[in-house]
This record gives sequence, C-alpha cells and structure tokens, in this order.
Amino acid sequence: MNRLVINFSTLLIFLAVLNGCSTTQTVTKRDQSPKYRAYIPQQPYQVPQPSAPVTYSGIFPKSAALEPAVDFWRKTYAVWQRAEVAFHDDRYMNVVYEVMTLPGYVGEGLTNEQKQIMNQRREFWKAKVSELESKLRYNATLNADDRQLIVKLESSGKSLNSILPGASNRVRAQRGTKERFKRGLEISGRYNLQFRKIFRDAGLPEELAYLPHVESSFQPAARSSAGAVGMWQFTKAAAQTFMPGNEHADRRLDPFASANGAARYLSYAYKKLADWPTAITSYNHGVGGMKRAQNQMGPDFVRIVEQYDGPAFGFASRNYYAQFLAAREIANNPDPYFREGIQYEAPVAPGQYLAAE
Repeated sequence: MNRLVINFSTLLIFLAVLNGCSTTQTVTKRDQSPKYRAYIPQQPYQVPQPSAPVTYSGIFPKSAALEPAVDFWRKTYAVWQRAEVAFHDDRYMNVVYEVMTLPGYVGEGLTNEQKQIMNQRREFWKAKVSELESKLRYNATLNADDRQLIVKLESSGKSLNSILPGASNRVRAQRGTKERFKRGLEISGRYNLQFRKIFRDAGLPEELAYLPHVESSFQPAARSSAGAVGMWQFTKAAAQTFMPGNEHADRRLDPFASANGAARYLSYAYKKLADWPTAITSYNHGVGGMKRAQNQMGPDFVRIVEQYDGPAFGFASRNYYAQFLAAREIANNPDPYFREGIQYEAPVAPGQYLAAE
C-alpha cells in the first residue's frame, strides 16, 4: 500500500501526504508509428476525526471495459499456479501471448535459473512482436507464427492498427498465485467476521474486508520494498495518521488495529473522491494522486484507467481496482476455482491475532 506522509509541523510534509507516494513507473505516451491499414484483417487535508458513520451504497461497479483486466486477475489468483508465467500486454490485459511452466520445483521465490528462463522468454516475445511490427511496416511476407500473433493481438477487440505500435514495450510477465491466494482464503477465516464488522460499524461496504487478498494474501507480517508493513500494508507515516496509538509497539502488525486504520483511510478517501473505484485505487496511488486524475480526466473511472498518464500512475495503479474486483468475486464464491474446498481457519478475537506465517 502506497501511503501519504503526514507531519503537521511543516507544509512540505503536509503536501506529501496529499500527493501520495507510489512506486514510480513510466507510462509510455501513445505511439505515433506508421499505420498498418493494408495488413489489418477487418481540498486541504485534515486528520480524520471520529464522527457519526456515513452509510455508503456498498456497490462496486464493473463496466464491460474493466472485464478483461478483472478476468486476467481471476486467472492470476485462482487458475495459474506459481510455476506458471503468463506473458501478456500490460495495457490490453486479454492479450496473453503464452502461459509457460517453469522447470523444476518452483517455490514462493524463484531460483536464479528460473528467473533467467522467465526473462529470456519475455525477451523472446518482445522480439517476436517487434519483428511483426517491422514486417507490417515494410510489407514483408508473413508466416504462420506472424498470423497467429496477429490473432492474439486482435483478441483485445482493438484493431491491429491501434494496438501494435509500441506493443513490444508492453510485454510483461506475471506469475500465477493460486497457491498463495488459497492460503490467504484459509487465513482469512481468522479475521473475516471481525473485519466485516469494523467496516460495517464505520458505515462502509463490508466487502472492503477483502482488500488484504490484494495487499498481502492475509499475511500479518508482510513487508514491502517500499516500507509498508502488515496485512493491510501501512507505511509508518500513514499508520501515525490513521491508526495512532502505542508508539512502543508497531500496530501495523496487528491485523485488527490495521483494519480500523484502513476503515478510517477509506472513509476519508471516499469523502474526497466520491466513488469507490477511485477511492479503492487511492489505496495504491494516494488520495492526492487520484484527485489529480479526476481533475484532469473527469469522474469517469474507466477513462482514468485507460488514458490518464500522471506521474507514477503505472501498471499497479491502473490494475488495483480490477484486482480488488477479482479477489472479491473469488472470495465470495471460491468453489468453482478450488474444487477441493477451502479449510478456513477458526476465527480469532482482537488481541489474539497470530504471528506471521
């Protein structure tokens, strides 16, 4: 979770809070490459204060335009295993070039050899897409592999003319997380009822309790390279604002304290941004960042996802809401994905949470 830095003594830190801090990722401008017509088959920040809860609708809209991304993350979470790697277009998520299986035993982390194999295969697909672009530009003869690649690209529903320019730079690798997601479902049994109550008591949609599937797979001691800690992935500064308390204990490691902090944050974000897709995405990109997106693109969330190219609004931010929708759908109905069944762990009460896995 990328967070806002809060310090009430200086205006500089005040602004950093509003702007958010996300992992930097450059979004490529729209490519102006030659066309291929001959080859185309047809407000000021305030510390949240306790107040009467505001009741929200609890509806998380999913437009048809978001379905390709949601489907991609459903497959990532509940179809593709950790030994499988999908090579795909990072903008048009239904363009999947290949799903390969890594050799040997594949654990949570990859060996250097497995990483090398994955990187080499990604470079292979980048070269194949670049070669196709070159052939079309110079009217070269297409072979069977080229035509199969065109079919994959056109599965996006876009014309080849619009999707191929720059596609070689958009090739991305995504490992499956089926085992990890299933384990997260099992662990969620400890917390689900209490988390739902926390959000319900705050006047928020209780299905926000599924966010840890996206953030940490319900691992209480998860840590990110950006310094976020715990099941709900708070940075230290964000925790000081949204879950103040005992300074001698890291309350980010307490799933229940963190859930209350997440409820405070999401209540604040919804009030500032006025819709759930944008508010949920701010959990990754920051309230200030999403407010700038709204100011530039308008309130249409799909337009923001498809067209906004603000600083650090990269792959993770564009996909965050789709990931939440996918996790929510699977958690609500896991049986079609995990036919062996889910052995949910017994609920624990606040103050009795378990240590890290």
